[in-house]
Amino acid sequence: MGASKTEHFTDKQNQIATIAKALGHPARIAIIEYLLKVNECICGDIVNELPLAQPTVSQHLKELKNAGLIKGNIEGNAICYCIDESTFAILNAYFSNIIAVTKNQKCC
Repeated sequence: MGASKTEHFTDKQNQIATIAKALGHPARIAIIEYLLKVNECICGDIVNELPLAQPTVSQHLKELKNAGLIKGNIEGNAICYCIDESTFAILNAYFSNIIAVTKNQKCC
């Protein structure tokens, strides 16, 4: 397998790719949808919601947090997770630009 050569791309391109990669698993989409529904929760709540083991859910939460899609605050001996709206604003701007640019273009 070859190197990804991320240094050949802009910071923005690498950021969008990191976010997209984190969104590339249905369990992570389910976690985001659950957080949207409940606003915030602890890992155990998500484990009860999904058909996955606790270590698997924790790994998905780690990937989402590393991509900036969720935030986690320590509350006692648990971490309370919620959506990080700033990263979704970046995605919104990126896809809004694509829609605006392609709106009047004719495709081949």
